[in-house]
Amino acid sequence: MPSVYQLKSAFSDLLRPVTNFLAAKGVSANQVTVAAMVGSIVLAVGLYLAQIFLQSSPLIWLLVPVWMFIRMAMNNIDGMLAREHNMATPLGAILNEIGDVISDSALFLMFACLPGVNSPLLVLLTLLAIMSEMIGVVAVQIGASRRYDGPSGKSDRAVFFGLLATLYACGVPLEGWTTWALALINLLLLLTIFNRARAALVELKSA
Repeated sequence: MPSVYQLKSAFSDLLRPVTNFLAAKGVSANQVTVAAMVGSIVLAVGLYLAQIFLQSSPLIWLLVPVWMFIRMAMNNIDGMLAREHNMATPLGAILNEIGDVISDSALFLMFACLPGVNSPLLVLLTLLAIMSEMIGVVAVQIGASRRYDGPSGKSDRAVFFGLLATLYACGVPLEGWTTWALALINLLLLLTIFNRARAALVELKSA
């Protein structure tokens, strides 16, 4: 299924000079992974508190698409540091998986504070996103490769929430249409879970 994840190779090529620079400066893959997770949590908590208690300008939510892009870059960089600079470790694999789930959950759930966002659907989306990543990891457990199949992979979800934040910052009301949008993402996540499980089993059968 089509997914933003399919652009990863081209994105990685653009980031390779930055990756090589960081490696030369002694920055480890694990440091980049933890920095991405901490940055996501800080942004999520900060925006949530600013929205609830400070009634801040919607323009502050433009930080979300900026951070989503930076985080995707950091996720690519930590992977390249691990693969291309011999920094892969068992701890790094654990940090990478748990860091993504924690970051996603924090960044998604902070949208519950925005007017017009359906909180139950948002929570369901967060749970399904966790399940989709769990299925991707379980594929490795059964002897297949880590599955990143779409149509609602990590990068796709980042694009959706980045767009949602941008629209809110630009003054677009969220009432009504976001409920349908969240419902659609949930359906796509169910399909993603199915696709990842099926792809893992097909891979094992053809091995």
